[in-house]
Amino acid sequence: MPGTPELLIIALVIIVLFGAAKLPTLARSLGRSARILKSEMREMKNDEQPSVSSND
Repeated sequence: MPGTPELLIIALVIIVLFGAAKLPTLARSLGRSARILKSEMREMKNDEQPSVSSND
């Protein structure tokens, strides 16, 4: 896991590459993507659970 100095360097590189003006848009799109991924993972996990049925 990267420490604080490494995270600061990564943040600086991202700011230089994308520019400060595009960062809010980039963060929003990353948040949406993460939310979609989480919901899809949750949906897949619910689909994998076998349904309980009685065999009388």
